[in-house]
Amino acid sequence: MNPSEKTDSAAKIDSAESSSRNAGISGGATAIVMAAGKGTRMKSELPKVLFPVLGRPMIHWVLDALEQVAVTRVLVVVGYRHEDVRRELQGRKNVEFVLQEQQLGTGHAVQMCIPSLRAHADSVAGPVMVVAGDSPLVQSSSLGELLHAFGLGDFSCLLGTLIKPDPQGLGRIVRDAQGGFARIVEQKDASAEEAKIQEVNMSTYLFKQDRLIWALERLGNNNAQNEYYLTDCPALLKEQGDRVDALAALKACEALSINTIEELEKVEDKMKELGYRCKS
Repeated sequence: MNPSEKTDSAAKIDSAESSSRNAGISGGATAIVMAAGKGTRMKSELPKVLFPVLGRPMIHWVLDALEQVAVTRVLVVVGYRHEDVRRELQGRKNVEFVLQEQQLGTGHAVQMCIPSLRAHADSVAGPVMVVAGDSPLVQSSSLGELLHAFGLGDFSCLLGTLIKPDPQGLGRIVRDAQGGFARIVEQKDASAEEAKIQEVNMSTYLFKQDRLIWALERLGNNNAQNEYYLTDCPALLKEQGDRVDALAALKACEALSINTIEELEKVEDKMKELGYRCKS
C-alpha cells in the first residue's frame, strides 16, 4: 500500500485529531451530497448512488467520511427514483433530502438547496461543503484538511483538487502568476498549454453559505446543454473580489470515478487494497 493513500476506513481518523484539524471552523459545516443522477452508463434502472460497492450502496461510504469531520447537517439532493434513495438512507443521522425534479446541471442541484440553507440562519457561520454521492473513495482526512484551511483563511470558496498525472477528461485548475486560483477550464475548452496542467477539479467545494447563495442566484445556463454549472460559482465570486482558491488536498485514490460497471470494479479493487472491509 502507498503510505500516502492510507485509507480513513482502514485506519479511522481519531476524533481528537479531526477536531484539531477543524479548529478554525466556527459552527458546524453543512454538506450537500449530489445524488440525483441515474447513471445511464451503468446500464441499470438502479439510481447510481445505490449501486453496491463492497456490499453496500456507494453513497454510504461518502456519508461515513462526512460523519468523521465537522459536518453537522447533510442535505442529500435526490432526483431519479428518489423514494428508493430516501428509503435506503432513512436510518442515517442528520440527513435531510432535497428534491431536484429536473436534472438541469450541478448548479441547479445546489440551487434546490437554497431554501433549506436559508431555513437554518443560526448555522450561517459554518461553511457549506459540496461533494459527489458517487465517490466512495472520498477520504475524511482530505475533507478535514480542506475544512481546516477554510477555517484559517477568509475564503468565499475553496476547491478541493488533486494532482493527476493523466488528467484526461477532467477540468484543469488554471492558476495566475502568483500561484492563486484563476479559473477552471474544461478539457474541451483547454488550450494546448492548459491541457498539460495536472491539477484537476474533483467536484469538491467549500463555500461561505451567504456567498454561495449569492453566486447560485446569478448562475446562467447560456451553454450548449442549457444547464446550470456549479463550476461557474468560483469564477462569479472571484469577479466580485472574493477570496477564491484551490487546495490540492485530495489523494490519488480519490481520482477514481464510477461511471461504468468496469470502473466500479476498479474502485472496489482499490478499496480492498486500501483495507476497506466488505459489508456483505
